[in-house]
Amino acid sequence: MVSLCHFAAGEEATTDTPPSDEIPDPVRSFEEAFFKYPDILTTVRAQGFTEPSPIQCQAWPVLLQGKDLIGIAQTGTGKTLAFLLPALIHIDNQPVPRSERGGPNVLVLAPTRELALQIEMEVKKYDYHDIKCVCLYGGGSRKDQVDIVLKGVEIVIATPGRLNDLCVAGYINLSSITYLILDEADRMLDMGFEPQIRKVLLDVRPDRQTVMTSATWPEGVRRLAKSYTKGAVQVYVGTLDLAAVHTVKQTVEIIPEETKRERLLEIIRNMSTDDKVMVFVGKKLLADDISSDLSLQGISVQCMHGDREQSERVQALEDIKTGYVRILIATDVAARGIDIEDITLVVNFDFPRNIEEYVHRVGRTGRAGRSGEAISLFTRSDWAQAKDLIKILEEAEQVTVDGRL
Repeated sequence: MVSLCHFAAGEEATTDTPPSDEIPDPVRSFEEAFFKYPDILTTVRAQGFTEPSPIQCQAWPVLLQGKDLIGIAQTGTGKTLAFLLPALIHIDNQPVPRSERGGPNVLVLAPTRELALQIEMEVKKYDYHDIKCVCLYGGGSRKDQVDIVLKGVEIVIATPGRLNDLCVAGYINLSSITYLILDEADRMLDMGFEPQIRKVLLDVRPDRQTVMTSATWPEGVRRLAKSYTKGAVQVYVGTLDLAAVHTVKQTVEIIPEETKRERLLEIIRNMSTDDKVMVFVGKKLLADDISSDLSLQGISVQCMHGDREQSERVQALEDIKTGYVRILIATDVAARGIDIEDITLVVNFDFPRNIEEYVHRVGRTGRAGRSGEAISLFTRSDWAQAKDLIKILEEAEQVTVDGRL
């Protein structure tokens, strides 16, 4: 391991291969990273950022040299901007004029429609040299998406299913892709997208530049990285071991199953006026049931799960982001790809099916250096997860409500 730079709040960005003499030094400011690209600096300054995050400090010089990158960091650490700004420069610096490239240059693969839409929003914030993008996802209008593609775009952001659909139909030619991002690769593998990913990558030119991001580093992600990156620099913030965000206070309450609703209501009634809460449940029907129950008690909530229409999911996100409601009941479809910076509390009404999902749920709060809290209602049926959960709690120096599991 080669330690590159020590950052505030105990975070350290570290790389593996290639040898240290081939790894560029991290940057310390936006100006140091993009002094050759004044228009990039202008669009970054317009967003009001003061300094880059740890992963951005190391990723930018690596990517601007054209190297492949594997970025491992928790959500909320600035991974999107880490790969996005070099992508804009990559598009602009291609020797072939845009009109002669035969299709888009940048492809971002994302596991969920929410994450894909979130990335699209980020791209549109950075108005740079008339670079256009399209977001392709199931549930959105196929015709509208095809119309945008046919008008010409430089960046395609897509979920694997819809991308394969439009490739098979002949609307997208992946041979023009020279910069590929696999965002949240661990989540894509969890959701069973590996066959679609491998199918897509068969059609992308082998001399591309590849970026892979992941919140965790399991064997499946390592295998994918080995297969589809070349001499990649591995950058990680924190630890490669599974760990929850340290800015989140984690509390585990061991209670009987039949008292969970009563406890949830108590938590909600004790919310302060500044709190925003995400409540995670295991089943879609339960999400609807709890939402209806709370609404009947005069508590404004929104609900998000896989069976809701895309327009309903968009509205739910808008309502929680704007503060129109302060409680979002969700299944794990909302555990990734949703960037709501001011969530103060996560409640695991149902404990997740695996410890990786627990880490991602907890990561919905404590984002961008803020503090947050996570309360997990832990019942007898969850005991099989206790060993792994204790490791996460110990790593983050947390305790349960009574100090033990």
